[in-house]
Amino acid sequence: MTGRTVPGPGRRLRLVDRGDVPTPPLRPGGYDPADYAPCVLRSAEEAGVSPLLVLTVLHNEAYKPHHPLLERLWQWWKPGASFGLANMHRAAFERVRRTHGLAERWQDLRDDPAFAVHAAALHLKDLDRCLPERHARRYTRDELLALGYNTGARNMRLFARGVPPGPMARSYLRRFRDHRRRAAEILADHREPYGSTAGRP
Repeated sequence: MTGRTVPGPGRRLRLVDRGDVPTPPLRPGGYDPADYAPCVLRSAEEAGVSPLLVLTVLHNEAYKPHHPLLERLWQWWKPGASFGLANMHRAAFERVRRTHGLAERWQDLRDDPAFAVHAAALHLKDLDRCLPERHARRYTRDELLALGYNTGARNMRLFARGVPPGPMARSYLRRFRDHRRRAAEILADHREPYGSTAGRP
């Protein structure tokens, strides 16, 4: 088993298991988030979030190729582009890096898919911490966290209070709902070796 030691909150050291995580394919259209289900289960358990939430977010973020070379080209064309399987923007990553004491750089999301999934799970956990327990009943907690991943924590809290999302956020939410069943089926096929994981649905 390969891994790396990462200082978590309170300076507690933890081992992040990278396992056998494949590089996303170079061929456009060849990437499938299902290939990363074992990594999602490990990272979600480590972060204390729902693996269904993490994998559904990966499905939502699968709209562009994720091979490291293609992500480099994407960033050359669009310098402010996001990196990694979960399309994390630099500002969001830097908050996660500071909060959790990560040694890696933002660019490592592009080259290390296991780390990209791990960082996304940590970010979702951080969003969960700042989401009020009581929220608009039209959304589940996971839906609000996905919206927070897409639009930021401030907007997520506004949606939780009942402020309607804009067109892009509504589109993201619609795709999240569409992908959720497929993500659940994938995890059902992979969950047995890992047991139950922490997190709220």
